[in-house]
Amino acid sequence: MPDDGLKTRFWQLVMRWYPAVRHATTPFTPLRVPLPEARVALVTSCGVHLAADAPFDLADRRGDPSFREIPAAATAADLAITHGHYNQRDARLDPNVVFPLARLHELAREGAIGQVAPRHYGFMGSIPRPARLIRHTAPEVARRLAADAVDVVLLTPC
Repeated sequence: MPDDGLKTRFWQLVMRWYPAVRHATTPFTPLRVPLPEARVALVTSCGVHLAADAPFDLADRRGDPSFREIPAAATAADLAITHGHYNQRDARLDPNVVFPLARLHELAREGAIGQVAPRHYGFMGSIPRPARLIRHTAPEVARRLAADAVDVVLLTPC
């Protein structure tokens, strides 16, 4: 296993060619309602989707920029994972590892959050050419989250 300096240098070289957007600052957006009143949604890039839905396209060399809608009533048994860039062993045993929908329902029952949003979204991460994701897919999901009056989005990246 390479030492930390070598690993750091490796990733610095890789990131030179990765078309990531860099921002000078990160905007702060204060929560508009207290968390115990907030409607919360999940968005994951861990390849989670309903087992009944089409899997993400692992053969697309540009990366699959599509999304899958996951209803709040979905259970772990309803879910599948399609992703080729992380070890999914634990996530397949318990999807809450990467998509904590059951935990979100528990937080709502305990009063820690106001309510669970009616819809959540799964993406497949590792999209080396994200133009379609940035221009089309992400804005569509943002519109849907706004239509559902979501106050907080919990992001689970892989």
